[in-house]
Amino acid sequence: MRGKDLFSLENKVIVITGATGILGESFSLAVAAAGAKVAILGRNEERAHARVKAIEAIGGEAIAVITDVLNEESLIAAKNQILATWGTIDGLVNAAGGNIPGATVSPDQNLFDIKVSDTQQAVELNLFGTVYPTHVFGRVIAEKGKGSIVNISSLAAKRPFTRVLGYTMGKHAIDGYTKWMAIELAQRYGDKVRINAVAPGVFLTEQNRTLLTNPDGTYTDRAQRIVNNTPYARLGDPEELNGTLIYLLSDASAFVNGETIMVDGGFNAYSGV
Repeated sequence: MRGKDLFSLENKVIVITGATGILGESFSLAVAAAGAKVAILGRNEERAHARVKAIEAIGGEAIAVITDVLNEESLIAAKNQILATWGTIDGLVNAAGGNIPGATVSPDQNLFDIKVSDTQQAVELNLFGTVYPTHVFGRVIAEKGKGSIVNISSLAAKRPFTRVLGYTMGKHAIDGYTKWMAIELAQRYGDKVRINAVAPGVFLTEQNRTLLTNPDGTYTDRAQRIVNNTPYARLGDPEELNGTLIYLLSDASAFVNGETIMVDGGFNAYSGV
């Protein structure tokens, strides 16, 4: 392949977990626009079908698969539905995850009064919500001997943010899991099976808009501190993650394995001077 064909996902079947979420919506449309058939996985049936309609509106092909990433039986049923529809799986995007309110430490809360059980839930969602789908859908990819898995890490795994303990722990684990699995897959299944991760910085979405911006549109104190430490001097837009995602799913990244690529406007690289 040469030129733009390297980045094509034409006729590839890509599974996206968490596709009913904010970033998942952007990912789904981008992957479809690159030519892939998209399996929309999530728990919200209404949103899943809305994603399918949006993809069909741009001439793409997609199916809604209602599943729980922490339920292996549910994931196996989803795999069987996808294989019955398209016969194969070429890529997996593990976009399910996020924060849990109880796993966040408020400024006026005693650090040692946090509920460890809530922190465990956050780690389970972010880590095992990636491990389970990888073991179910990744098996199909590995046994066919070709394909790409993309995990979603976070800037919080490189530069831990205050307050979000469970999320930080889960994303640190994603980085370690990505490296470990990359080596095992390559040594057992060859050089056409790969797994990498995208680490978003702070992106402004409808979900976090009230936390990062004031009613008049200005940044909150926390958001302003983030912007002050970002060389681009702004927050990210979800669509700015899509190029890196397509790169990692496509043949353009054929020799990239076990890497976590930062998409953060330079935050992680900045020393503050």
